[in-house]
Amino acid sequence: MGKNPKEIVTYGLVGKTLEHSFSQAFFTQKFKDLQWENHSYLNYEFPDIKALAGFLLEEVYTLNGFNVTIPYKETILPFLDEVSEEAAKVGAVNTVWVKSGNLHGYNTDVYGFRASILPVLGNRKKALILGTGGASKAVVYALHSLGVHTQLVSRKPEQKNVLSYEMLTEAMIASCPLIVNCTPLGTYPETEAFPKIPYAGISDKHLVYDLVYNPEKTRFLSQAEARHAQIKNGKEMLYLQAEKAWEIWNQEEKNSMR
Repeated sequence: MGKNPKEIVTYGLVGKTLEHSFSQAFFTQKFKDLQWENHSYLNYEFPDIKALAGFLLEEVYTLNGFNVTIPYKETILPFLDEVSEEAAKVGAVNTVWVKSGNLHGYNTDVYGFRASILPVLGNRKKALILGTGGASKAVVYALHSLGVHTQLVSRKPEQKNVLSYEMLTEAMIASCPLIVNCTPLGTYPETEAFPKIPYAGISDKHLVYDLVYNPEKTRFLSQAEARHAQIKNGKEMLYLQAEKAWEIWNQEEKNSMR
């Protein structure tokens, strides 16, 4: 899919800390495989939303599209010209298509997570979601579409229906056969970090999913595996969401947002 390059075509990733990001290596290899020498994928780091806003207002139009990662998946929304119906419902954007001077936002995390968890979900209908950021919103949306009830957990719960980590008990853990880590805890190089939950409540009935993919087996997943849980990291989700973003950027025509 896509057009044979005849001019410089640039894509990118915007976030705060991108040194160990997946996207640049993935798309650089894709362009190499396609022999599209005029295509490139660059990292754009911004210390805060003010710096990102300046880029979006002045320099973003040098790009054909870009991905969005922590911590800007939610705060970028006011700067976009149009947002897909699904991304609007999720409340977070991770893919932006720069088209005819306008910024069109999408959420491909929903597709990536749903497609990656579906083969291993089984009949689990209750999930504990660790974290309340942009990635968490996509996970919750995807799980609800699959008929799974979700309970959010946050270090600083600001809503009545969100639990703190201190409120979790072994019984609560045991009653949620699906646990998904949507926080960056455990990401390289901070590999010793992990969510503080009562791991003794985990059993062989659990599926424990970590959106973190570097390292491939975090301490979070290792502790779950030691209690005989089925485990999965976010690597497949990343590949799936990246390919979906590529499809969006390479639409030949676009009559309406999907």
